This record gives sequence, C-alpha cells and structure tokens, in this order.
Amino acid sequence: MKVKIGNYPYRLVCNIHTRHIEKKYEGHSYNNHTHEDYVLEAIEEAVQSVYNMLNWLWLDRRTQKIKVRIDKSDTWSMDSTLAPIILPMLVQLKETKHGAPMVDMKDVPKELRATKKQLDACGKTGDVDPKHFERWDWVLDEMIWAFEQKCRDDWQGDYYEYRELGMEEDKGDNLFGLKLVWEDREGAKTHQERMTNGFKLFGKYYENLWD
Repeated sequence: MKVKIGNYPYRLVCNIHTRHIEKKYEGHSYNNHTHEDYVLEAIEEAVQSVYNMLNWLWLDRRTQKIKVRIDKSDTWSMDSTLAPIILPMLVQLKETKHGAPMVDMKDVPKELRATKKQLDACGKTGDVDPKHFERWDWVLDEMIWAFEQKCRDDWQGDYYEYRELGMEEDKGDNLFGLKLVWEDREGAKTHQERMTNGFKLFGKYYENLWD
C-alpha cells in the first residue's frame, strides 16, 4: 500500500467578527449586540465579499490531490491493514478537536447521560448539557482502545496460558507439545465484546470524525 494525500484546498475567510464573538461570549448564547459587534460584523462582511471573489477566481477551482495504490496483500486481512492507520488519526483527533457532535445516550454509560431536566433546560437556552463533551471523549476513547487491541496480534494471550509438556507426558492429544494450564473464557469474551462495540461506534460516528 502507498498513500499520498495532499492538504485540503483552503479558502480565504475573514473571521474578525466571528473571533470577537467567540472570545467575548465564550461559546454562550447572546441576544443583545453592541455597537462594536455591529461594526465588526460589517467589516467582516465587506472583507469576505472581496475574499469570495478571489476564492471563485482561483482557490475554489483547486482540488485535493490524492494518490492511492493498493497491493493484493493489503486485503488479505484488511481490518489489520487499516488499524495502524486509523489508530494514530483517532489519537490526534482527540488531542486537537474543537467541538463534539451529539452522542446517543444509549451509547455511553449511565453516569454520562443527561437527565430529562438538563435536556429541557438546554432546549430553552440553546446550550449543551454538562456531559456533552465528556460523552464524545468517552466514545473516542472506546474507538482508540478497540483499534489499539486490533493492532495487538496477541491480545488473546492475556486470557490463556500454555506450558511445554515434559518428556514423560503424553503429547498425543496436545497442541504442538503444549498444554493449556489456564484460561479465562469470560474475560476474553468481554474483551472481544468491547472491541466490537468500539468498531460499531467508529462506524456509527464515522461522519463526525472532524476537527
């Protein structure tokens, strides 16, 4: 496999008013504009109109350059091939993200779910509930953990142990001269179920993997 993906084409954007509002109100809703707010909004619109012309003439005509070569061996175990690529991307996304999407309450532990009272209050103010961002962090952590395990070829080894048979022991019914001396089937099942759920969350929230 060989993948070469260029940077996303950028556009000229004026954020004078937007940054001012974000800094002034820190993400909270607001109703009353000040004179300064209106002035900066007008400046932003004027500058952006010029930017839009430049974007239309040049920047918007560019496309992202992507070159991908897939070898036959890459699909022998496609899940294992993709895991070491997806894992560091998820880790970086969690470190650099600037927001969080809506997460279904049923997908997270009970302690991270919002109460009906909290949701009703958010509906009136337009704010998010206190656990909104924690839920997304939890979902990302579960995805990351699942792909970490997929990158481990031997995670099942945490749940069983073999030893070599002695010279005097019968080797006829044992695997490659090894004898199983300990196993935790329930633990292995729970481990696999958590991995499967992490991959399920990855698929469900795939379109929310943005920074």
